[in-house]
Amino acid sequence: MKATVAPGVRLGGVSFVWRPWVALVTLVLAAGAFLLFCLSISIGDFPIGLSQVIATLFGRGEQVDEFVIMDLRMPRALAGLVVGIALGVSGALTQSIARNPLASPDILGITQGASAVAVFLITVSGGAAAAVVSSVGLSAAALAGGLGTGLLVYFLAWRRGIDGFRLILIGISASAMMEAITTWLLVKADIKDVARAQVWLVGSLDNRSWDEVWIALWGTLGLLVVVACVAFQFKPCTSATMWPPASACASGWYARSCSCARCCWPPWR
Repeated sequence: MKATVAPGVRLGGVSFVWRPWVALVTLVLAAGAFLLFCLSISIGDFPIGLSQVIATLFGRGEQVDEFVIMDLRMPRALAGLVVGIALGVSGALTQSIARNPLASPDILGITQGASAVAVFLITVSGGAAAAVVSSVGLSAAALAGGLGTGLLVYFLAWRRGIDGFRLILIGISASAMMEAITTWLLVKADIKDVARAQVWLVGSLDNRSWDEVWIALWGTLGLLVVVACVAFQFKPCTSATMWPPASACASGWYARSCSCARCCWPPWR
């Protein structure tokens, strides 16, 4: 039986495979995200209809609706949307690098490493902690802590290459250790500092400003450009990328098995 070949599309020096089903699913998800985005804007102490929200977004709303939507609620909604996109891309990258669908920044300890650094700087007053917060900021210090934890997990998992299962196991261990450090810091800290740390750990979209939205938006767009440039080096994490294991390829078992199974698998062909 002849294999089905997906049609290719070339635009100048860029070529890609055209998959109508993927395009359709993407359009449906984008429409659903836009609908939820508008619904989140319409909800509040001053209720606004969905049609009024859409009209205001396209510049045809009333002045009162424009003030409530554009000045009060739009920064909150856009911040949530941008952060959600960044989290989704980070999860996809982590799974592609680890070649494991269980991999995520929180499983690999990256989230816990950032949390441990942030809680340490919040709960330890004075000295070096205050100097770090005043010079680079709490968010930048937490980002450095997350990146440092990720690099530590990567180097510990390296053994003539990266194995996805080893990376996951070491990441879980690092995550448990960083979480234990965070819990210990919260237990020993003052109650006021604990409250501040909990607010930072949980996060909130309340009282977001346009300045914060622009910082998150441009930062996410810049990183998306970098990801797009190196995306072809990382295959999506699917069952095809998870199988066969390296030991099966080295022994030749997978190649011999495929020659027998190619004609009858998958069964729905």
